[in-house]
Amino acid sequence: MKRIIYLMGLAFALLASSCDQGIDPIKEVAPGPDMAPPKIQINYPAAGLEIQVKEDVVPITIKFSVEDDIELISVDVTMDGTEIANYNDFKDYRKVTIEDLVYPNLENGSHSLSVHATDIQGKETTQTITFEKKEAYKPIYDGEIFYMPFNGDFAELVSVTSGTVVGSPGFADQSVVGPNAFAGATDSYVTLPTEGLLDSEFSATFWYKLNAVPDRAGILVIGPEDTENPDAQNNRTSGFRFFRENAGGNQRFKLNVGNGTADSWVDGGAAADLAPGTDWVQMAFTISQSSAKVYIDGSLVAETAISGVDWTGCDLLSIGSGAPRFTGWDHLSDLSFIDELRLYNKALSMEEIIEIQNADLE
Repeated sequence: MKRIIYLMGLAFALLASSCDQGIDPIKEVAPGPDMAPPKIQINYPAAGLEIQVKEDVVPITIKFSVEDDIELISVDVTMDGTEIANYNDFKDYRKVTIEDLVYPNLENGSHSLSVHATDIQGKETTQTITFEKKEAYKPIYDGEIFYMPFNGDFAELVSVTSGTVVGSPGFADQSVVGPNAFAGATDSYVTLPTEGLLDSEFSATFWYKLNAVPDRAGILVIGPEDTENPDAQNNRTSGFRFFRENAGGNQRFKLNVGNGTADSWVDGGAAADLAPGTDWVQMAFTISQSSAKVYIDGSLVAETAISGVDWTGCDLLSIGSGAPRFTGWDHLSDLSFIDELRLYNKALSMEEIIEIQNADLE
């Protein structure tokens, strides 16, 4: 037995020796001089964000990252001057990523969030952003049933519903009202359920800044599934489709409305055109039992007699694309900007549309 154990030990020794052959011993490499202070990126909440929900007190999840060229010693987080977290034990001593810091009791009002980092040489960096928790939104216009301001998130404020994001739509870093607006992106859009939105009359108002590339796109769509053409959907027998197309270098805005058995086109021709590079304009369309109309900056640019709108199968609102329910003619993602999207359960008059436009510009 002793002989066997001795032979096994010898074999292991020979194996270890052969494995070491040709491998240089580990050498310590100096990290180099500490040249720069830490870098901080606060990812959420964003500067200027307006949080608007039904509750007066809500939790918020804070997300940030900190990097240093040599080594971090500590990271402190404060909300409105009070420390809410401290980090000094790091798996990666050059980079810290926090995605789950919960501040449990965010109240209405303006708030200041600060992240302070110190590196091994005592260099310090502080980044501070301000944001606001606003009181619950209350509709301000007759018939208003839906409001998305796009101020750093995709929340609808009347029902307090978060939109479902497809792809990577973003924010414009400019707006007509508030700190931000929707910015479209390729293969991207936002959807919301239509529960509570569909009535015998319907209107939409929003601000729009045209990006004419691509040269056709869907903007707002509430339509049914096209089960016969799932990869190129184009069932227009119910709901509506608001979109744009190339018209001799300009973009022409059109509305299509389904009455249950057929569809009607609301096409104003050149009157409904915008040139590439046009600044923000107010878009609006209305659907009643007898007519459908399109307005640009308070002017009527298209009108068609209809026999009402049918909502069969219309369970989804798409914003920023014709997808997924209106793709058969390549009315896909719109890379334009959208701000202050409101929907109504009535056909707005021209006077009401102009009133909304003027209120936004005050």
